[in-house]
Amino acid sequence: MNRTIRANRTIRTAVCAVAAASLALGLSSCSEAVDQVDKAVDETYEVTYEVTGKNVDSIEFHGGGGKAMEPKIESVSKPELPWKKTVTLRGIMPAAVMPVAADPEGAQVTCKIIHKGKVIEEQSADGLVTAGGCTAESPIGE
Repeated sequence: MNRTIRANRTIRTAVCAVAAASLALGLSSCSEAVDQVDKAVDETYEVTYEVTGKNVDSIEFHGGGGKAMEPKIESVSKPELPWKKTVTLRGIMPAAVMPVAADPEGAQVTCKIIHKGKVIEEQSADGLVTAGGCTAESPIGE
């Protein structure tokens, strides 16, 4: 097991070094380097999004599809709160959940991103909650 973990870390380090070298030498654009790293780091991780509060009209979140820097955004309209969703993300894709209130008067919201039982991001707001939400970096490579 430890050999596998060390091998994965070695691979991630090598991939990141290659991507950094490519950037330094001007051989790739930043976007291409990110795509190369994302393809090479093919590990997955699971997060749970939680949204609590009132007057939330919709929730948008990264559901696991798309590319690292262009994740597919999924949406739930008129969610019943509290709302919870567990998703599997891949590679360096960030976890993100964005509650939206069309009428911010009286809106209250707390969003959380949980990984392996630990809250890795949490935000709360009263009133205008149409932007922001919670975003957390991928735990892969830590």
